[in-house]
Amino acid sequence: MILEKIKTPGLSHLSYLIGSGGKAAVIDPRRDCEIYVEKARAQGLEITHIFETHRNEDLITGSPILAQMTGATVLHGPNPAGEVTFAKTAKKGDTFEIGQLTIEVLETPGHTDDHLAFVIYDREYRDGPVGVFTGDSLFVGDVGRTDFYPDRKREVAGLLYDSLQKLLSLGDQAIIYPAHGAGSVCGSGMAEREFSTIGHERRNNPRLQLGGRDAFIEAKVAENHYQPPYFRLMERLNLEGAQPAPRVIRPKRLTLPEMRNTTADHVIDVREPLAFASGHFPGSMCLPVGMISAFAGWFIREGEMIVLVGSDEDQLSSALSHLTRIGLDNVIGGYNGVVPAAANGVSMNSMPMVDTDTVKSRLDKVEGDWTLLDVRDADERETSAIDGSEHIYVGELNERWSQLDKDRSYTLMCASGMRATVAAGWLASRGFSNLDIYLGSMGAWKAANG
Repeated sequence: MILEKIKTPGLSHLSYLIGSGGKAAVIDPRRDCEIYVEKARAQGLEITHIFETHRNEDLITGSPILAQMTGATVLHGPNPAGEVTFAKTAKKGDTFEIGQLTIEVLETPGHTDDHLAFVIYDREYRDGPVGVFTGDSLFVGDVGRTDFYPDRKREVAGLLYDSLQKLLSLGDQAIIYPAHGAGSVCGSGMAEREFSTIGHERRNNPRLQLGGRDAFIEAKVAENHYQPPYFRLMERLNLEGAQPAPRVIRPKRLTLPEMRNTTADHVIDVREPLAFASGHFPGSMCLPVGMISAFAGWFIREGEMIVLVGSDEDQLSSALSHLTRIGLDNVIGGYNGVVPAAANGVSMNSMPMVDTDTVKSRLDKVEGDWTLLDVRDADERETSAIDGSEHIYVGELNERWSQLDKDRSYTLMCASGMRATVAAGWLASRGFSNLDIYLGSMGAWKAANG
């Protein structure tokens, strides 16, 4: 038996290849899915089944593409809010044999109505299941979000509670294999490690310590989650089946004149925030490579043309991969060489950084034309906030920027300055000019104020 985890950086998405006796199955494949075929072939395995735990909201599934490549059957749960055109329906009690392994279907609604878990049994051993692919129902240190059905908040939270009891009944020995790790938008309290068991989660997962169904429901209903616009795109493509990811590993290399004369909808600078702040093309926005998966879908719409600006070709290539995994394929080119461009006389914009003393001074003066704008999420803001600051979550600036006064001065802050730079870059690309960034942000504020 082999079981290999394939992690998708940025999305913190976890998919799996499991095999025995020359056969293999893939659980929750990503869009760029050649990796599963390569790994299966290296082990002498034929992929015969593709299991989807649910219709993902944060990435494009690779199931229909992988099925075309391998001839494997795709299995998806009931009640998917539409027809999954490329899959057959699996339901409670269905079993599938992969060599000496038996995969049993467990219906686990709550995160989504169509959610399934897949329980692994090794027929050579009789001491309960070996493990379970839990999808987005049970994570390491957290459980799935339940905010996708706003008119049924309490009902779906209760469904997730019931589903978690089904998973707990599998026994403490069962290893859990979730669909996401820490950093995913599908949960906020996940542990940094990506391995656990039912027994460990039973004893240590905070969401399993709430004291019963009613308390669990109250806690879930009270959670704050954000749904970027691209979730709707993912939901549609994961019913219809997306096209294979573009096979271009790097965007077309643009010359400096092409870069300066681009008609793209978005120029995205994927360098680190401090590099962007030091100097960037006018009109460009800041979206570092490691933050693309979390924030690109807030600011970029399906079909909009994108130009990337990076430090080197590898950075541009990584940015392209992150974008294609969430369906933002229309990258018309890439450019690296901001510093040489500046040396050739190209005018660059910069983004000033300010320190804690400056922020304190401005707050003390209560200047009428200045705002300290906190772009952290609601939970962070609720835990600690600077008196006198205002709040708009960074993603929601995609539309709420139009509510702000371009003649006003804004200092952007978050936890460290990273998201603040993204927010400032977006506002600058919308024509705001009186902007700076609180370097260190809430971390620096707490350090200075005990």
